[in-house]
Amino acid sequence: MKSYIFGVVIEEDAFETGEKAFHAYCPGLKGCHSWGHTYQEALTNIQEAVQLYIEDLLEAGGSITPDDAKSVVEMETPAVVVNV
Repeated sequence: MKSYIFGVVIEEDAFETGEKAFHAYCPGLKGCHSWGHTYQEALTNIQEAVQLYIEDLLEAGGSITPDDAKSVVEMETPAVVVNV
């Protein structure tokens, strides 16, 4: 079993209604974006989006490519990531 750590970016944004929002994306996974009403909600939503993206990628026969420039780190052992 390997572990992967995906860096994400969360930026202040606005919904189409003008309401404050946070846009989250994973630079290492093209097209993997999410939003939230709060920073924490955006972080939770991008975590789910990354999980679903990877599940779909692997089911389609793709592979995960580590890339330091895009904040994708591969570890040879299981890991736990804690965001504080």
